[in-house]
Parts: sequence; structure tokens; C-alpha cells
Amino acid sequence: MANLRVMCKLLKNLNISNVKAHSIPSDRRYKNWGAQEVKSGRSWKKEELRLKSNSDLHKYVLLKERNMLLTMEEEAKAQIQLFPSPERIDKVEDSMENLESVIRERNVAYHKLETGRTGERPYKMSKNAFGLRYRHEMSEYTMPKHMNKDWYEEFRSYKHDRYTEQFLLKYREKSYVSKRRQQIRDFNHVIHLLNRFPDMDMQALKEQYPNVDIEKAKASRKYGGHFAPK
Repeated sequence: MANLRVMCKLLKNLNISNVKAHSIPSDRRYKNWGAQEVKSGRSWKKEELRLKSNSDLHKYVLLKERNMLLTMEEEAKAQIQLFPSPERIDKVEDSMENLESVIRERNVAYHKLETGRTGERPYKMSKNAFGLRYRHEMSEYTMPKHMNKDWYEEFRSYKHDRYTEQFLLKYREKSYVSKRRQQIRDFNHVIHLLNRFPDMDMQALKEQYPNVDIEKAKASRKYGGHFAPK
């Protein structure tokens, strides 16, 4: 007990502020203090991450960087101040998604080469309570399926009746109308681009709007403007 009291007194009198202050270079500590804008680069692309080795990919500290930025954002809100360059959070999250995608690609390739399977979590397409199809990721249970009441209540809630059929009919109709309106907007926008920029790159236009028939847009009455040809 006496040793514990002595250790507590030593820890209480120990001052580590100087150690923490001198562990970080002065130029990094004071560089962005009070700045309204913090310059940062773009997010990492998949093409760049694919060139890195596995050891290099595991050296990235994106999660630590994101937590630091989120902490700074919350502190700025508490101080009623603007958080400088909030797009840094989006860049870090984009880099995290690309990094996870590249690592998953390598894991799938390795498992296919070794076992002939992807190694991913198995799944199947199921229907929810509204009759809509979704991706159900399967998992192991300690209880058999026919005895697991909780599983039946959660995943066997779909029941085909007239109410569900009416909902699916209206849902599909709304989805079709929304998709059709988007196609019409894209078609009219392509005609507007052709009228405004007649010498534009057609290949780039097809890549930007793959669902629009360029030849059909050129044959439309809206193409060419409201004037008589010479």
C-alpha cells in the first residue's frame, strides 16, 4: 500500500508537457494554427494504390487521420468557429474506400488462386417485409434454423398478399416514371449540348451519356436550331 502511494505521488508530480511539446516539430505544431484554409492534396486513387505492396498499404493511417479531423470539427463547433477546409474529411473517406477496395481485390484473387472461391462472406438474394429484393449476407448460428424463432421473425417477415402486391405495383410504376423522366432529361440535355457545341468530341459525349442514342438525338426536330437551312 505504501509503494502504491509513493507511485501515485511520483505520477502526480511528473510533468510530461515538455516532453509532448518537444516531441512534435515546431513547424508542424504552429503551421496551421488560426488558418482559415488548410491546403491538402487529393484523395488516393485505386490505380495508385494498386502499385503499392501489402506492407505499404498497411502503413496508411487514414483511420487515425479521419478521427483527428472529426475531433477538430466537433471542437470547432463547440467553439462556434468555422472548421477550416472541411473537404479533407471527404478526401480521407474516399481514400479509405479505395484502399479497402484494393485490399479486397487482392484477397479475392488470393483465395481464388488457392481455394477456387472468393473468400467473401456468402450471401443470397431475399425479400424483405415489403417484397423488395435485397442482399442477405449469411452467417453461422448456434441454433438450428427450424428452432430459431428470432431468425424467423427477422428474415421470414415477407408475406405475399394483396396489400403487398398493390405496394409493389405502385413502387415499380414510380421507379419506371422516375427512370423515364431521367432518360428524357438526358436526351434533351444532349441535344442542347450538340446545338451549343457542334464540334464537340462525340466519343466523350457517348462516355458521359451512354444511355442516350446520339444519332437519334441528331435526327430530332430540336437539333439544329429554329432556322431554315440554306
